[in-house]
Amino acid sequence: MSYKLLIVESPAKAKTIEKYLKDIGSYKVVASIGHIRDLPKSNKKAIDIEKGFVPHYEVSPGKEKVISGIKTLVKSADEVLLATDPDREGEAIAWHLKEVLKLKNPKRVVFHEITKDAIQNAVMHPRHIDDNLKQAQEARRVLDRLVGYDLSGIIWKKVRYGLSAGRVQSPALRIIMERERQIRAFVPETYWTIDAVFDDLKKNKIPAVCEIEPRDEKEVKTILEKANKEDWSIVDVKKTQAKRAPKPPFTTSTLQQAASTRLGYSPSKTMMMAQKLYEAGHITYMRTDSSNLSALAVTEIQKYVTKEFGAAYIQSRVYGKKSKNAQEAHEAVRPTNMSAQSKGMTDDQKRLYDLIWRRTIASQMIDAQIMRTKISFNIKSKSIPNFVSNGQIIMKDGWLLIDPKAKNEEVTLPEVSEGQDVKLVEIKDEKKETQPPGRYSEAGLVKELEKRGIGRPSTYASIIKTLIDREYVTKEGKALVPSDTGDVVSSFLEDNFATYIGDTFTADMENQLDEIAEGTKEYKKTLKDFYNVFKKEVDSKESLDKATTLGKSDFKCPKCGAGMEIKLGRGGKFVSCERYPDCDGALMINGLEIKKDEPLGIYPETGESVFLLTGRFGPYVQVGERTKENKKPKRATIPKNVAIETLDLKDALKFLSLPRVLGNHPKTGEPISANNGRFGPYVVHESDFRSLKTDDVYTVDLKRALEIFAEEKKVGRRGGFKKK
Repeated sequence: MSYKLLIVESPAKAKTIEKYLKDIGSYKVVASIGHIRDLPKSNKKAIDIEKGFVPHYEVSPGKEKVISGIKTLVKSADEVLLATDPDREGEAIAWHLKEVLKLKNPKRVVFHEITKDAIQNAVMHPRHIDDNLKQAQEARRVLDRLVGYDLSGIIWKKVRYGLSAGRVQSPALRIIMERERQIRAFVPETYWTIDAVFDDLKKNKIPAVCEIEPRDEKEVKTILEKANKEDWSIVDVKKTQAKRAPKPPFTTSTLQQAASTRLGYSPSKTMMMAQKLYEAGHITYMRTDSSNLSALAVTEIQKYVTKEFGAAYIQSRVYGKKSKNAQEAHEAVRPTNMSAQSKGMTDDQKRLYDLIWRRTIASQMIDAQIMRTKISFNIKSKSIPNFVSNGQIIMKDGWLLIDPKAKNEEVTLPEVSEGQDVKLVEIKDEKKETQPPGRYSEAGLVKELEKRGIGRPSTYASIIKTLIDREYVTKEGKALVPSDTGDVVSSFLEDNFATYIGDTFTADMENQLDEIAEGTKEYKKTLKDFYNVFKKEVDSKESLDKATTLGKSDFKCPKCGAGMEIKLGRGGKFVSCERYPDCDGALMINGLEIKKDEPLGIYPETGESVFLLTGRFGPYVQVGERTKENKKPKRATIPKNVAIETLDLKDALKFLSLPRVLGNHPKTGEPISANNGRFGPYVVHESDFRSLKTDDVYTVDLKRALEIFAEEKKVGRRGGFKKK
């Protein structure tokens, strides 16, 4: 039996699409399940820079079976159509399918919603694979790999192994750190608020607030004294008519922001829910920076509004794209059926659909009409600041009928007139402190990234997820808080690669990728122009000491009197003698001096002094002096939860007791030791390492160690590790 083969990305939409195609012929629909090829992990194999940044792709792990199945169907098909997603990633997947399946002239099918009309129309009007879109995706992939690989490599060498950087994630981390530094530098100021309640002598109570916030307590007392002594009246009444227009239909970023604010969804959760709604045919494609609506969609909205509220509530509006990107879908994120008020398989999906539906309908409705009122009160002598009360009345709901949650809290004020006497019922003051700027929420960061031109709609969720997964940022409630690791990484990049994680460079690169997508910029030249300069910059940093020098310090070395330098090491910033390693005198960055001529006490085993020191990896204790004869004196790292200000000899000897030999294994006769390592405390026998999860490394004994070794071995970072 002859058939046409249509290849999509997701299995979830394959059955629906196949059903829609029954009326126009014999079709089989199969899914590639996303990308089928990617760059290998090794950068040496991934990109041939000398030949013009040529990527070498490999079949993604686990995709061999998928490809084999599709190849079998291709052999019997009369025609092959590639219907992957309508963006750069989808275009790239279509190209990879063409290459792997060895298709000569496959047809490219593009649709932005999974409805019968849209699918059939797309199949009847195919096009060729857009090489410009494919090259734009490839350029982004290669660029991200080159930047991430080289920056991560130098961070491994200069800061700490295992850390990473990225072309877009690092600017996002920098933005979070910039806000964090503002918070740290913030000096609070004291101020007072003064609230009052007035009686209009018609049994109406009107709350009001002093229009200034005094910084001086004497001024507060003066206002309170006069307020309680003198009579009050209304000195001004202002009424202003205003309009509230609806917001445009959702783009990817505004959907993520609204879902975070209204529903508490993270960007990644929002995109996952939206993907499900799209694949089920309920909404249009969810990756777009356009707020435009098709003429058909506008007609459907107008029919719904007319039926539910009347034709008088219709106001046709045209919304355009927010940027020039050729790769994005032509429409906003909207329902495919405007009369369907509820869609989705789960409550989360239904709530997100409801948000999209209401925003879309509201966008074509009339403005809300609002009357804003401001009443000003003062004592008869008018010798204190005015007290004001603000309120509003919605005169006509307009689009708020479809989205009542968008209404602001209403304060309805009574009808009063200027010069009218009132009675002071209550007045009170409250002492407060100014607050630092708030940390970014996920929605706030998405908005900031979009504002600065960093990333694109499809990348916002993954940027934030990467920062959280790598533990550069943690979530405290809704706030994104940089970790110590995130601080060190961002500080290193800002000090050494400020250009490449700056707004201007990152946004400019996004624009260049857009120009490749539009066919106005050439792939090879774009990457060459960037990489030649970037690689020189990276290579110039290879000469940096492991602890990166950030600048000169005003301190003098406590050991030799020489000058000192501010450095960045694994443990953060510290001050080190400029003659290091010939002299290793050091100071803590917080001003706490750690000097070798102030030992904690005597090491009982050798009679040498025990010193508290700090180095590029943080504070530690050391037995004796570091000399030419004794280049590696016994040392022990101080755990992070120990306060070095109160550390004494007893603590130091405890840390220096590691590694501890617990005894010999009864079967092999080889020693068993306990120690601290990269992944925490452990016990080891020969090459068998076992993590200590509940046992104390300083008190665990031979009997307990043997019990641990008798347990089944769990290989990995969390359950023990093997020495290669």
